[in-house]
Amino acid sequence: MTRDTQTQPPLTDRQCRPCSGETAPLAGDSLASLAAQLEAGWRLVDEHHLEREFEFDDFRQALDFTTRIGELAESEGHHPDLELSYGRVVLKLWTHKIGGLSENDFILAAKIDRLPRP
Repeated sequence: MTRDTQTQPPLTDRQCRPCSGETAPLAGDSLASLAAQLEAGWRLVDEHHLEREFEFDDFRQALDFTTRIGELAESEGHHPDLELSYGRVVLKLWTHKIGGLSENDFILAAKIDRLPRP
């Protein structure tokens, strides 16, 4: 089932919802429509996952941002892959249960974009 994003609330106003392993991953126009609602910097990789790199001045700033992402992800019940290094955080989002992207990934990405950064 596809949704008309023009009649839906913004991604940041939605909540991640559990999906079953029988849910089909999003593809094609559905992905493009949702990706267009995200801030610049997100990459849609092989219609499989979203990826974004955030840069910071030092490790502490990157660590603090990673903690904010973790708290948000836990509250949404949806958990990204995180790579933390000096001054850098790389996020990869996809719905592991379905082996691809769901609306939840875009909801979490949009909410991550709103997190405060130094």
